[in-house]
Amino acid sequence: MNGVLGDYVCLQRGTTYKSALLGQSGPCLLGLGSISRNGGFRSDNLKTYGGDSDPRILLRPGDVYVSLKDVTQAADLLGAVARVPEEIPQGRLTQDTVKLVFKEHAPRSLIYWVLRSPQYRDFCRSFATGTTNLGLPRNDFLSFPVPQLTPSRAALVELLEGIEHKIELNRKMNATLESVARALFRDWFVDFGPTRAKMKGCAPYLSPDLWSFFPDCLDDEGKPEGWETGTLNDLAQLNPESWTARNAPDSVAYVDLANTKWGSIDKVELYDWIDAPSRARRILRAGDTIVGTVRPGNGSFCFIGEDGLTGSTGFAVLRPNSPQDGAFVWCAATSAENIDRLAHLADGGAYPAVRPDAVAATVTVIPSADVLEVFGGIVSGKVNLMEANKRESRTLAQTRDLLLPRLMSGELRLAEAERTSEAAQ
Repeated sequence: MNGVLGDYVCLQRGTTYKSALLGQSGPCLLGLGSISRNGGFRSDNLKTYGGDSDPRILLRPGDVYVSLKDVTQAADLLGAVARVPEEIPQGRLTQDTVKLVFKEHAPRSLIYWVLRSPQYRDFCRSFATGTTNLGLPRNDFLSFPVPQLTPSRAALVELLEGIEHKIELNRKMNATLESVARALFRDWFVDFGPTRAKMKGCAPYLSPDLWSFFPDCLDDEGKPEGWETGTLNDLAQLNPESWTARNAPDSVAYVDLANTKWGSIDKVELYDWIDAPSRARRILRAGDTIVGTVRPGNGSFCFIGEDGLTGSTGFAVLRPNSPQDGAFVWCAATSAENIDRLAHLADGGAYPAVRPDAVAATVTVIPSADVLEVFGGIVSGKVNLMEANKRESRTLAQTRDLLLPRLMSGELRLAEAERTSEAAQ
């Protein structure tokens, strides 16, 4: 028997919080920024909260919450739903999010995926209220239909859960690989760990042949002897290629700042050239690093792992002079310290920005060619694996998005769902 959301869930609304207590030990704040466009959890840039919290607005892994507000006219976050992942031991609702309190025997997984379906997203947009700040009335939300949990829908839900699990595994693997790469960069080129260890007479912690590449002491400027101080201009070209009316292709795969967050391109938009945004001009190639120049503190940066993409003119594109320099340029340009530096340099009121030259002018040590080559060899392998994982996750996400409409329509037969599930494993 079909029903509506109100038959299966009650809503618990969140409350405001004191900004002075952000960053203190406590639950993660789960506001609009923790929900991806059109649904799904966002783990980047989460903040903890050290203030008192009503137990009713605290969430645990597996809990589902939703936004009934949006501050953009696109309404991509209006009604968008997320599920707390295992690595978040405790979360806290904000004034913008609402927890789904499931009634006994409610089909939790089915409801979660129903709220990820395009039919539900269209429903949210059609019932949006307001002009500047959009809202989804509580009663309208609770009136959305929930289809019967048939065997074919149960199989489809199982498949969707498997796809999400694999995407999450890829994300965790990439987080580990990136952490290792950045730790190596910091040790070698910021803290100068090998040289300092040599000066202290410590035992080598790298292989003997690699250990010999590092200088034995620091110079008067505090960097390894024989290394230079320079900028990314010494290792990369800035904005080397752009599309014009004369050389433009028939169509472009466009990467926008809004779809690029903390090292990941969440969405690529396909346009005929005549319909593409006027800012779709930067030609991107495998090995490039892109850094957003508008509101750079928002984390709109990424390593480019494939040819064929077109970036916004809001990106500074850094193309390494040599393929072996790509990993170094990526680490230096997108380090937390450099993104923070660019954020403090940005000006311009509502849309603070920096010039692309400021990104290329990032100061960095220039190590010996031997060390640079070894670092590139080690980290490039990790970056390539990260890019392969991203490509796989994009393919899985496309499969998920193709299957989601069938959850409401019930068009997928049980045997078909089982074959698709086996092929995806």
